[in-house]
Amino acid sequence: MKICVTSVSDNLNAQVDQRFGRCQYFMIVDTETMQFESVPNLAVASGSGAGIQAAQTMANKNVKVIITGNVGPKAFQALSATGITIITGASGKVSTVIEKYKKDFFSETKTPTVGEHFGIKTGKGPD
Repeated sequence: MKICVTSVSDNLNAQVDQRFGRCQYFMIVDTETMQFESVPNLAVASGSGAGIQAAQTMANKNVKVIITGNVGPKAFQALSATGITIITGASGKVSTVIEKYKKDFFSETKTPTVGEHFGIKTGKGPD
């Protein structure tokens, strides 16, 4: 099964990015073979709609589960509409998070965990 873990870099030893729509990379992993694809998030610098664009990218890649730190309301709605399972609260190395997922460590998230525009650098405070 294809899952996606948000990442700050393009390898399995990278840390989980705490943002979905504005993560740096999507680490798409086949949980059976552990083969992975690193996909740069082209929506990261988007002025708005990053979560929706990111959700569309994941649907196009046939991802079944998203694992991330947080997910906003628009991304949550877009992912839910495509049937992708959302798991939040992940942290640490991507490889460790994948192993925890395979051992049923995580539970599905039923609501967004942050408000709109989470993770945008505004220059108006400690982003």
